Parts: sequence; C-alpha cells; structure tokens
Amino acid sequence: MALHVIVGAGAIGTATARLLAESGERVRIVTRRGGGPEHPLVERVSADIGDTGRLVELLRGAKTLYNAAAPAYQDWRTAFPPLAASLLTAAERSGVPYVLVGNVYGYGEPRGPLTPDLPMRPNSDKGRVRAAIWEEALAAHEAGRVRFAEVRAGDFIGATAVGLFPLAAVPAVLAGTEAVLPVGLEHRHAWSAVDDVARTLVAVGGREDVWGRAWHVPSTSELSPRDLMGRLAAIAGAPEPRLRTMTPRELDAAVAADAVMAEIPEMAYQYDRELLLDSSDTERLLGVRATEEELVLKEMARSARRAGAGLPASID
Repeated sequence: MALHVIVGAGAIGTATARLLAESGERVRIVTRRGGGPEHPLVERVSADIGDTGRLVELLRGAKTLYNAAAPAYQDWRTAFPPLAASLLTAAERSGVPYVLVGNVYGYGEPRGPLTPDLPMRPNSDKGRVRAAIWEEALAAHEAGRVRFAEVRAGDFIGATAVGLFPLAAVPAVLAGTEAVLPVGLEHRHAWSAVDDVARTLVAVGGREDVWGRAWHVPSTSELSPRDLMGRLAAIAGAPEPRLRTMTPRELDAAVAADAVMAEIPEMAYQYDRELLLDSSDTERLLGVRATEEELVLKEMARSARRAGAGLPASID
C-alpha cells in the first residue's frame, strides 16, 4: 500500500484523493486549513505550502507528489511562482516524483488542435506564469534533479467543477434565467471532466515511462459553450438556455466591481476561436478515455437538483 501526497483539496485534489483511496492506496492531502475528503485511507494535514522544509517532511516515504493547488486567480502573478518553487524544491530534496496539474494557458493563441509537445508561446500574464512554472520544472527534470510531468486540461466540467461556466452559466441555465458571460459562446471548446483529470493524474503517477513531458486530459466534450449549455438544459429538463456575451460597457462594469472578473479579459481569446486538445498520447499510452458527455452532464444536473435548483425529480 503506497503513500501518495496531494497538495490542494479543491475539486481536482479531492477527486484524485478519493480515486487513490478507493483503490486501496494511502493518501496524505495537504492544505492550509487541513481540508479534504473523509476516508479511512486519507490523512488530512494542515501545512503552509511555502514551508519547503515541512513539505519535505510530509513527503517522507511517499511514492508520488501531486500538486493540485493554486492561489486565488487574481493573485497568480505574485503568489503562484513561490508556491510552485517550494513544491519543486521539496520534490527535488525528497526524490519523490512530481505530477503537476496544469492548463493550456502557456500555449497562447491556439492554431489548430493543441498537442502536448507544442512550445510555450504565452500571450497573457497568467499564461506567462504557467509557462515559467513548466519550464523551471522541466529544466530540473532534464538536469536529473527530479522526475516531473504535467497534466493539462481544458475547462473543467462536472458536479464539483469550479470555473467560469460552472459558476456563472450553469446555475442560470438550470434555473431558466439569462446567463450573461464575459466571453464568446460560439466556438468549439475542450471541456475536461473533473474525474477524468484525476484519472489522468493517477495514470501518470503510476508509471515510470511518463516523465519529462506534458499529458493532455481527454476531452469529455468539444461543443461550443452555447451548445454545451443547451445540451445540459435538455438533459436536466430545463428551458432552452438564454445566453449572451456581455457588452463592452457591461464588461467594464464587471471588471471594476470584482477582482476575479478583472482577470477574465486577457483570457477571452480562448473563446474567440476553436480551442481543442489532442489527447491521443494519453489514450493510446496511458489507456485513459474521456467520460461520456451525457454522463457528466447528468451528474451536473443531479447535483443541482440535490442543491435545490427546482429541476425535475428524476433525471435518467
């Protein structure tokens, strides 16, 4: 029974911890407040991720380190680099292989389906942060100081997903009210189910031939945002969705009123064109397949029903 250390207890960290524990593996999940799922094989630890020495102690005897933590979205420029540096240093000192949850920001503007071997060409502040974290860890791997790999996903969907559409669109769509978004709605887009991200992380962490590269999570859907929300509404028995993109004036007001919303405009390019991921390596070499779109959307609808969204009593 191996020990795995997971940093972060958000949707991805929690799903990964549960997946490992349910397979009989021991998990130590590390967060600032000591949160995480309850399970006999999950140990929840409160620690400062910036305390590298403490992280090294917590990694003693571990088989794999998974980093599913990130600072508040508006703090990425200042808080993410030291957090990532502490984790990388702890992995180096402990000798524990390191799997990082990444995203596609570092690629910059998509030109056709994104493949995991593309160079970093960020065109945003947050993209430059992500690219620098990747490049620093990759350099450490190539220098023989650590075994490292990154798992990159599209936008998260699922019952526990957190992100622009789960937070700003899904509740309105299921309630039958208008959803006004700060991004475009018409282009095909890669959507990653939370559980598929966890399955990809565990698949990478369980092998010896995966290091020194990025892996893409298979997309559970490639529908445009508008079509995806339409599909969700149909499955949930909700009215036809009413979605629109904010006007420039509405966007300016939203940016002025909310620190997180102020971070959205530089990333809006991702919705102004098709953004798709090539995950063929993950499927062929790791054996991970995407969960069917309908299953993920049904679970999202069931979760909303349990939360009292006034949806039909049964979603088959």
